Amino acid sequence: MDAVEQTTADVVQRVQDLRKLLWQANYEYYVLDAPTMPDAVYDQLYRELQNLEARHPELITPDSPTQRVGDRPASQFVSVKHNIPLYSLENAFSNDDLAKWQERWRRVVPDVTEFDYVCELKIDGNALALTYENGLLVRGVTRGDGIAGEDITQNVKTIRSIPLRLNLDNPPPVVEVRGEAFLPLSSFEQINQEREQAGEALFANPRNAAAGTLRQLDSKIVARRKLDFFAYTLHFGSGDLRLESGESNPTPDSPLPTPHSQWDCLELLKQMGFRVNPERQQCADLQTVQTYCDRWSLDRTRLPYMTDGVVVKINSLALQAQLGFTQKFPRWAIALKYPAEEAPTIIEQISVNVGRTGAVTPLAEMRPVQLAGTTVSRATLHNSDRVAELDVRAGDTVIVRKAGEIIPEVVRVLFELRPEGTIPYQMPTHCPDCGQGLVKPIDEAVTRCINASCPAILRGALVHWASRQALDINGLGEKLVLQFVDTGLVESVADLYDITVDQLLHLERMGKKSAEKLVQAIADSKHQPWARVLYGLGIRHVGSVNAQILAQRFTSVEALAAADVGAIATVFGIGQEIAQSVYDWFQNPGNQQLIQRLKTAGLQLAGDVVQPTQTNAAIAGKTFVVTGTLPTLKREDAKALIQNAGGKVTDSVSKKTDYLVVGEDAGSKLEKAQSLGIPQLSEADLLTLLTPPA
Repeated sequence: MDAVEQTTADVVQRVQDLRKLLWQANYEYYVLDAPTMPDAVYDQLYRELQNLEARHPELITPDSPTQRVGDRPASQFVSVKHNIPLYSLENAFSNDDLAKWQERWRRVVPDVTEFDYVCELKIDGNALALTYENGLLVRGVTRGDGIAGEDITQNVKTIRSIPLRLNLDNPPPVVEVRGEAFLPLSSFEQINQEREQAGEALFANPRNAAAGTLRQLDSKIVARRKLDFFAYTLHFGSGDLRLESGESNPTPDSPLPTPHSQWDCLELLKQMGFRVNPERQQCADLQTVQTYCDRWSLDRTRLPYMTDGVVVKINSLALQAQLGFTQKFPRWAIALKYPAEEAPTIIEQISVNVGRTGAVTPLAEMRPVQLAGTTVSRATLHNSDRVAELDVRAGDTVIVRKAGEIIPEVVRVLFELRPEGTIPYQMPTHCPDCGQGLVKPIDEAVTRCINASCPAILRGALVHWASRQALDINGLGEKLVLQFVDTGLVESVADLYDITVDQLLHLERMGKKSAEKLVQAIADSKHQPWARVLYGLGIRHVGSVNAQILAQRFTSVEALAAADVGAIATVFGIGQEIAQSVYDWFQNPGNQQLIQRLKTAGLQLAGDVVQPTQTNAAIAGKTFVVTGTLPTLKREDAKALIQNAGGKVTDSVSKKTDYLVVGEDAGSKLEKAQSLGIPQLSEADLLTLLTPPA
């Protein structure tokens, strides 16, 4: 062997050795949580491997530790159908619900007398399906609607607790691993600090932050945010559910042990190189399950990540296969959701906030407290009636919680801790922003500022006008709106269309290029359709769906302005209250002047009647509600498809709703639909329904 060949062989061997060392170090650090290699040594070996691969690019492999971050941002994400549907779980909210669940599944298999459970913490993150072929990670897909999700493989590779290659000498041909990607609380706090310093909107909670991170087109941003991952489900083959039951070996020649239980699968996942939640527990009976759930309902606050419940699974895979699935859930698993987390704190003062509709909301300014993974220092008191009901005062010790895990609210006052000398709170009589007198209509709980020129109302109106579902003006955020109002540059949404680049250059942190882009974005908004303009006007009770409904019935602003309450109320989905609000808005002289200015500026204040183009019996006349994030369609697009096929779309779920179209991160609408027994459709189901029969 000559010198060149000898050198090449040495390099190949060294590259292989370095990868094995780094793989093992990652496994010990992220999976075993027992690192043996010092960080400095790891960094040195990593740099050596980088240098060798730079000099010998032909040696780079997809599973190399250096290949976790892509060189180029993705242009878009592609929708991928899951080999096996990624079902959601039925929810339980009490120990009684758990007992009823056990009764239901035991009726399906009455002869089964021996069984046990596995309890796992329900991580508050985003579900992923990972596909490995011959041990190599080839695809990472989001849950989506459970039928199809988005291929985000480039981003998945940045998560260091997800192995690029399985820790197996002889891996099966195909393995699918499912689990939860999440953001540790320390990373979440750091991200929000950075966003606050940059003047960007803060993430509401770690789950939202994780979801936003996974959908970043640039994997370098994903890598910086340090997502983590817990694996919890294992599938062999490409869709054969029988293999998951343990009835057959993963592959005829595989050295892997045959998993017969969920516990076996978790142990095998750990052996394969995945991080598995260490707080899992086998439970012999439902009483042990309940003890586990009660314990973690209290102890979850000490965890370095968010958990919103416990997943309870029947341990036996054979029994799981025997029980199977309902149309929506596996019968062999259920999620017990924790009650909303509560915490005590002290109210330092009570202030008010004026929204874009003039609603004056009292707010409790509190000593900062950790609640559901975030630091909370302000909570809503809703309205003056709620303040009186609570009898809440500055200086009180109160219990706060997050309503829907998002909006902090005061639940009750601990009167036994009330200091002497506190004074009952009185709502202000005048607006804190404009000084005008406030009004509380007899039939409403909300106190309002009715001064159309109020700076607070104007700020809210501008933010709403520029929002994505309205005029979608890219670059016009809250901080810039604040400058517009404070400097007097804008006194109405119509003023936006008179702004020049030179005027913008006088604002803080506004360069010429940014100013030109903003002026162009404002000009582009003139092409938004009449329905979006109507929504952007911010008329009370007129959301994006109602705006579309009204714009289809009244095809111009003149037609809507000329309609009386009775005519507006006859439109499906509108009703008397919304009709009165629309009518009153158009009777206001200031609003009439605004419409005239928008017309002069060239905005679209008229449209065409949208006639159904694909009417079929499955859609026509049916009422739909769309909720959550769909895998490929924007919600507005899904609504348009339904309407074009003769269906009706509303914002709220009721007994009159025929179908709920469900995407990822569906919330209270899904729960209400389940309670009413309303059929649910995935995006794929909807598209099938929309396809005319052959």
